[in-house]
Amino acid sequence: MFRKAFKMKLYSGQLEEYIRRHNPIWEELKQVLKSHGVNNYSIFHDKETNYLFGYAEISSEEQWESIAKTAICRKWWDHMSELMETNADNSPISINLEEVFHLP
Repeated sequence: MFRKAFKMKLYSGQLEEYIRRHNPIWEELKQVLKSHGVNNYSIFHDKETNYLFGYAEISSEEQWESIAKTAICRKWWDHMSELMETNADNSPISINLEEVFHLP
């Protein structure tokens, strides 16, 4: 198990809609995440900066990266693109964070 942390940025005024679209998350997307080794996935919001902080426990980086190749993930990106900063393919602009401390 590996811990992964990253940040993304919401557009101003989009927090309520972002939360609404995640509750509940699409069942098909949930199954893809689980089948690709994702566990304990949480996203937190920083009100001061509008950044989202994502944390997931993953089986491998390769499995994590392969999620982006699934049709349901690309459909989700399209669905969420109007709410947050994205790349040209509608994937969220995501900045990986380096772990500097862990208390097991």
